[in-house]
Amino acid sequence: MNLLEAVPLPPFESALTPEFFNRNPVTVARELLGCLLVRHFLEGYAIVRIVETEAYDCPVDPSCFVIERLPGAKEALRGPPGRFYFHKSYEHALLNVVCGPLEVEATILIRAVEPLAGLEFLRVNRSVKKDLELTNGPAKLVQALELYPSFAGLAVNQEKAYFTRGKSVPDERMTVTARVGLSVGKELPWRFLETGNRWVSNGKPSS
Repeated sequence: MNLLEAVPLPPFESALTPEFFNRNPVTVARELLGCLLVRHFLEGYAIVRIVETEAYDCPVDPSCFVIERLPGAKEALRGPPGRFYFHKSYEHALLNVVCGPLEVEATILIRAVEPLAGLEFLRVNRSVKKDLELTNGPAKLVQALELYPSFAGLAVNQEKAYFTRGKSVPDERMTVTARVGLSVGKELPWRFLETGNRWVSNGKPSS
């Protein structure tokens, strides 16, 4: 049974195209709040709603020196926008989407999502005591949605995994903070989250 049976399956024809991501990553990260990610499995599907994101704009972002040292990161981020990119943190894969024009290193990180449908599939992929632990963190959601390594480097509009617009988050229901876990670039307010949503990660803003 789906978590919310009333949630309709967004058709693939409504998927966001790579062109949506061919913009400033800060703008994309803000606009992705409330958007949906649809994941098709062999026996069904899951729908999740994006509730927390971060932006990384390497030309003006001092924190990017860490990303650029990761194997293959520089080439991936300079490639076509609207591609799934996964980087590793403590051996866990984290979901990014490449942003901006070619040759510009920029990306957004999806930090947390709220399940709307297909909870039973997420439970199979990630065994936890509480459902809240399924997708309330960047590594958790990748595991629960079984995204890595199948979609690495692919365009975001895949029939088995695609983004669509959902109910947008108005400014009065959004919180903006510094990003999580940084030693430099802490002054940049490029983390966006839905205020009060219990699926937001427990990451603390860098200070």
